Amino acid sequence: MIPNVESPMVLLVDDEEPILASSSTLLRSHGFQNVKTLQDSRGLLPTLQKCSCGVIVLDLFMPHLSGQELLPLLCRDFPEIPVLVMTAADEVQLAVECMRAGAYDYLVKPVENARFVGVVRRALENFSMQEQIGRLKEKLFNQRLEHAEAFVEIVTASPKMLNIFRYIEAVASLRQPVLITGETGTGKELIARAIHRLSGLQGAFVPINVAGLDDHFFADTLFGHKKGAFTGADGHRAGLITQAAGGTLFLDEIGDLKEASQVKLLRLLQEREYHPLGSDLVKKSDARIVVATHQSLREQVQAGTFRKDLFYRLCAHHIQVPPLRQRQEDIPLLLNHFLAKAATEMNCPSPPFPPQLLTLLAGYSFPGNVRELEGMVFDALARQRAGMLSLASFRAATGQKEDPPVLSELPDRSEVGSLYQMFGRFPTLKEMDRFLIGAAMSLAQDNQGMAAALLGISRQALNQRLHRSGQS
Repeated sequence: MIPNVESPMVLLVDDEEPILASSSTLLRSHGFQNVKTLQDSRGLLPTLQKCSCGVIVLDLFMPHLSGQELLPLLCRDFPEIPVLVMTAADEVQLAVECMRAGAYDYLVKPVENARFVGVVRRALENFSMQEQIGRLKEKLFNQRLEHAEAFVEIVTASPKMLNIFRYIEAVASLRQPVLITGETGTGKELIARAIHRLSGLQGAFVPINVAGLDDHFFADTLFGHKKGAFTGADGHRAGLITQAAGGTLFLDEIGDLKEASQVKLLRLLQEREYHPLGSDLVKKSDARIVVATHQSLREQVQAGTFRKDLFYRLCAHHIQVPPLRQRQEDIPLLLNHFLAKAATEMNCPSPPFPPQLLTLLAGYSFPGNVRELEGMVFDALARQRAGMLSLASFRAATGQKEDPPVLSELPDRSEVGSLYQMFGRFPTLKEMDRFLIGAAMSLAQDNQGMAAALLGISRQALNQRLHRSGQS
């Protein structure tokens, strides 16, 4: 079961109730949902033993246990948690001592609201980044997926894709934006949905394709409008950002976003707030932002068509989805998957396909990637719903004029008859192993990824067998 992950807690420790109330209200109004207060400093260490915490805001002068006594203990026993010292004492020497003891920052009361919110946000980002680094280090040594069920929609046996899955498991519960890049048809939205499933967020996954939307339609679709905001606005519209509350907002084709809309998105990312059209009322959003594009945002930044500050906000976590031609071991799996899917939708049996089909597909570059392969399969089955699947439509789609040759290494079943006829005697396991590997390599035209998929083993396992048998 995928866990429900809360955002890191901000813990305010102060003996003055009015300061706790005003500080917690301020933080919640700026999108910090997990804010706790503690008036008795003696409860701080026991609280940290029971609850995980992202930031501590600590008053220095309190009865029972002062912040000066607690600070070195916190930095020794909980070094991963940033501690913000907030006190009325505007003394340089005291500030230096606190920073030397390990404080993240030193704030003098009364603290300007914008500065207080900004420092807490930066401290939380630092905590989340360190947490992410720790998770990634753990993933480097643990090759097993903890939540394989989250990726059930993605058909793959590719080591490259499995590495991406492990990275997603490491960063999905964090709240920073995720940028997904890759060619058209590689499955970027499926990656975004997997991120949402693993995030622990209880809200909905809300996708929107922003390609072709001008600034007005982008703002109206995303943020909604107030009645009378423009001609034809006869009622209130909430916008998709409201639907994504507590969930994930997925913006596809973000590279096509117009400059004025980029400014609005940047404000949403930085301040977690927005304005519906025609309204002066600021609204807050807690939706996690995931974006995708087939374009190079870095090149667009250099060309001046995409804001640099927005780019760096979006690429806190970057996932590059490899094209199908770089993971050919997935072709047999995808072929069988799409044949079964097409047969179900067309209410017909899933037909067998000739072995030459895999050879034909292995030699094609697939500019449309997985989506193009799916289209080929559906078209082929629509043309022929019975018997062995014909290569004709696949040849036409890939631009190949002739069928790949039938390989002599794979004897026809009618000619073989039995194992005795193949080997002249009953073969050993070692001989059968060598024969099957040689046949798979021949059929895959020496493509080890494809041959491994045919044999039902990993590429690494095939490579080891080739070395042992001297076939490499």
